[in-house]
Amino acid sequence: MSASDVQPPESYRKEDIQEILHLAIARKTEGEELSRTQLWEIAAELEIDPESLQIAEQDWLSQKQRQHKRIEFDRYRREQLKQKTVRYTIINAFLMLINFLGAGTLSWSLYLLLLLGLPLALDTWKTWQTEGEAYEQAFQQWYFKKEIKESVSSVWNKIKKAWLS
Repeated sequence: MSASDVQPPESYRKEDIQEILHLAIARKTEGEELSRTQLWEIAAELEIDPESLQIAEQDWLSQKQRQHKRIEFDRYRREQLKQKTVRYTIINAFLMLINFLGAGTLSWSLYLLLLLGLPLALDTWKTWQTEGEAYEQAFQQWYFKKEIKESVSSVWNKIKKAWLS
């Protein structure tokens, strides 16, 4: 049975239409980019009103910006984890060295290694967890702090600029 033997349905769901149009546009423009003008022309041919297209474009831009911020947040969390791991390694290596030099064997330092490793293991799990309410709350807090920091920096730069003028 070939693809030409399959009969198309009489009606399509909204998601199916989006997928079909996406495939058709991708096939038509394979290897090339479309300009914003071409986007507007395609929308006009599909009888999509300019207001709907503009809202959709703004939604898309917001999603892209949010996605970029999430990638930045994930990098920040991994960098924080890396710093914690280095600290953990240095502290435990020092404690193990003290234990070994003092007793000639590793005894109590192994307990500390495990005890101090628990928070690191939990932080590792939390860092690689990129879904759920806890992740969303952490992202919102980070984003809020980042926005505040950028606002304060912007105001400070304006004050400095005004002062120097």
